[in-house]
Amino acid sequence: MIFNQWYVILESKELKKHKPLRIKRFNEFISLWRDENSNVCCIADRCCHRGVSLSCGKIVNGKLECPFHGFIYDKTGKVRIIPANGKNNPAPETMKVQAYKTFEAYGFIWLWWGEDDKQDQEPFFFKELEHFSYSSLKDHWNVHYSRAIENQLDVVHLPFVHKTTIGRGNKTLVNGPVVIRENELITFYVNNVKDDGKTTPLKPDEIVDYENLFHLRFHYPNIWQNYISEKIRAFAAFVPVDEENTVIYIRYYQNMIKIPILKELFNYIGKVSSLIILRQDKRVVETQLPKKSGLKMDEHLIMGDKPIIEYRKHRNELIENNQKK
Repeated sequence: MIFNQWYVILESKELKKHKPLRIKRFNEFISLWRDENSNVCCIADRCCHRGVSLSCGKIVNGKLECPFHGFIYDKTGKVRIIPANGKNNPAPETMKVQAYKTFEAYGFIWLWWGEDDKQDQEPFFFKELEHFSYSSLKDHWNVHYSRAIENQLDVVHLPFVHKTTIGRGNKTLVNGPVVIRENELITFYVNNVKDDGKTTPLKPDEIVDYENLFHLRFHYPNIWQNYISEKIRAFAAFVPVDEENTVIYIRYYQNMIKIPILKELFNYIGKVSSLIILRQDKRVVETQLPKKSGLKMDEHLIMGDKPIIEYRKHRNELIENNQKK
């Protein structure tokens, strides 16, 4: 994973008000809960006393109580009360577990995976989506999150994997694509056409007015937007579970239908179609080996793979520039 980044880890609705939640992210188990003001708290899910899962406990006055011996943890991961020692006897400063900074907005919960002093701004989001309504779904994939991301950067697979859905039309010839990097944002412009047996695909620098083409965007470390039209977008968050597993959150955003009931029906249809497309991808991507991608692999890439090539280069740069101390 890229260190010193905000990662989407969960949809807000999955974390209830009065119950802790245990999830696995970044190959570690963490415990989340909401305090008395509904703010998200997140600490390692392992009691520093005897190693029990803290998420099996309960929330007491906004803090988390260990189910084994009643130790009370606050949002900083520190033990505040050890019942066996008495309520008036402060817990030693060494009695603590790892705590994680969180941020909640747009129906998602982010976690800061990195050094606290390097966190100086809010997570990035495609804020134009704030004015859209959406439906959402989540799916578990048995791949590293980098593979799941690369699938959404792959413009060559459409007429084959999605030939009954978004790949209809047999547009197998790939011009470019054009890839633009702006800090931690990648935008790629797509121009797939039918192969007449005579045409040679254009190189990226031969494509004029590429800004008018269909385009998609990815922002590090793990969110993506498909700009289908001015009023319809697809969004995905690729959440790292461990080296071989990923949770994908898909949202169908639209700003066309605003009438209640009709809006919900339209969004539901969008969600169902998104799931069909996602499962077409999943069937293929889960067979890829190795399950984790890297800068240098035993692959022979082509011009149409330029978004993937750029993603790997950029991801490697971010990993090297944000090494753990």
